[in-house]
Amino acid sequence: MQSHLKKCLGLVSWGLSFATMVVVAQASVQAQSASNMDILREKLKADKKLLIAENLGLTDAESSAFWPIYDEYQKELEGINQRLGRTVQSYANEYNASTLTDDKAKALMNEALAIEEAEVALKKKYLARLEGVVPAMKAVRYLQMENKIRALVRYDLSTQIPLVE
Repeated sequence: MQSHLKKCLGLVSWGLSFATMVVVAQASVQAQSASNMDILREKLKADKKLLIAENLGLTDAESSAFWPIYDEYQKELEGINQRLGRTVQSYANEYNASTLTDDKAKALMNEALAIEEAEVALKKKYLARLEGVVPAMKAVRYLQMENKIRALVRYDLSTQIPLVE
């Protein structure tokens, strides 16, 4: 029990650091060169992978089947992240220029909901694949870790995105 609690606290701590780094990275994209951003992204991906490995407890056989699926999931998740980033940026542009209309707000909200739906569909797709290679408990634990990390990132984003006026 103590070990599990320690792992969870480690996950939360890492997630907060990860979320902060993601938000900082997004905010400073224009201020840094592309190569520096690529290095930061790769570091975050490696740290996340290490966190997952440390908390999932995969056997060698499970690892060989899990990691290729993990990599595919991350690749598809990156597309969702880019779509979310574009939506947030569109909102920021409209908000900062004071040009947000009812129609634009509705279109942005519809896109945000479509992104959430795409993320749920992705989780369902990969849960089915993961259950074929690792026990259901490990598949669920992995998706729980993904959910915690994404919740922290979304929380950090939400604190920086003003409400529509």
